[in-house]
Amino acid sequence: METAPASSWRRQNASYNLVGNKCEKCGAVYFPSRIICKNCGRESKLREHKLSGDGEVYSYTKITAPSDTFKDDAPYTIGMIKTAEGPFIEGHVVDNGKDVKIGAKVRTVLRRMYADGEEGLIHYHYKFELI
Repeated sequence: METAPASSWRRQNASYNLVGNKCEKCGAVYFPSRIICKNCGRESKLREHKLSGDGEVYSYTKITAPSDTFKDDAPYTIGMIKTAEGPFIEGHVVDNGKDVKIGAKVRTVLRRMYADGEEGLIHYHYKFELI
């Protein structure tokens, strides 16, 4: 059985809650979090900021020949999502029987991504569901 690297546990808040950060000086929102605001530089004060999870499909592609990790899920859609707060986030799109289209509204949902073997650790992550 494989074990998750320590870095995956450190990113848990962002993976489960879409938590990035926001510059208190200019209002820029980042996901994933940054150390310094690209607008304000060293003058910036970045604070943790939870994104709403709402957004729209900016671009997408359908995966028909996936890696071994996701072979049971194929075909599936990966999208570039423009969040309501501004940052772009890449992720799986849950189509719920609807057609994925550019401009389609989505919301973030927490879903199973994969498991480490048949009895291993189950990895959850955000996905985007069409609404």
